[in-house]
Amino acid sequence: MAAKFLGQFLLERGVITAAQLLAAIEMQRASNPLLGELAVHQGLLDAAQARRIQQRQRVEDRRFGDIALEMGVLDQTQLDALLDAQKAGRRMLGDVLLEQGAIDAQRLDAELALHRASQEDARHAFESELAAHELGDLANSAVGLCARLFPRMLGSQCLPAEVLAPEELDSWPVVAHVRVEGARPLGIGLASDLPTARALACALLRISPDLFDDDLAQDALGEMVNVLMGYLVRDAMHDDDAGYRALPPDASVPIATLAADRARSLAIGMGSQLGGFVLLVDRPA
Repeated sequence: MAAKFLGQFLLERGVITAAQLLAAIEMQRASNPLLGELAVHQGLLDAAQARRIQQRQRVEDRRFGDIALEMGVLDQTQLDALLDAQKAGRRMLGDVLLEQGAIDAQRLDAELALHRASQEDARHAFESELAAHELGDLANSAVGLCARLFPRMLGSQCLPAEVLAPEELDSWPVVAHVRVEGARPLGIGLASDLPTARALACALLRISPDLFDDDLAQDALGEMVNVLMGYLVRDAMHDDDAGYRALPPDASVPIATLAADRARSLAIGMGSQLGGFVLLVDRPA
């Protein structure tokens, strides 16, 4: 059983259509701006200042507001007002679907209850699989990093769906894998289909789809893996003196091959509003 966002859950159950889901996601996204977007919209920051803060976020893994305060471009009163405005404007997908007439209140309540039960079952199944695996703790750390960093990097939430077997990985041809050498070598990788790689690249680089090619999408996936790798070594390995060294991202090995030894690897299907992808954690032989 795989965990799913509410929209995907409703779509697969035939409660809403794909067009209704896309419209609701777009409306929700417009009403839930990132703090930097809100600050620029209100004239408290210019676009260049917001970009500099976002670039520091990728390196330092800190909140936008904390960096803005440190840089002196916002004061505490301005930040508090932005946070209040962000919270007040936040809208849940179910409320948006209700407003758009895609679902009625009674059906929404029933589907929300089913979705919560499904998510709980999926969470227990996922945690059980990770608990039984040698790399479970490391994989949990990598999943947590994705959940924390992707909203900042991509403006998209993500969640773990399920552990995938190597034979389930053939539909993810775009791969970026980094091998980290040191006292305890490890590998971390991301894989997706091409449309998702393009969507991730557009979100990461803040460019429109007509301004990049497939090579740029591949490079963007590699940049995301490098960011994850840096934090994983720092936060999860706890070996400051081990001399870890990361090799450049490798796009030549299929994700199914990288995950072939299930005793030494964990391939985790991840969901996001930009599309599904695979997160891989492995111990190279």
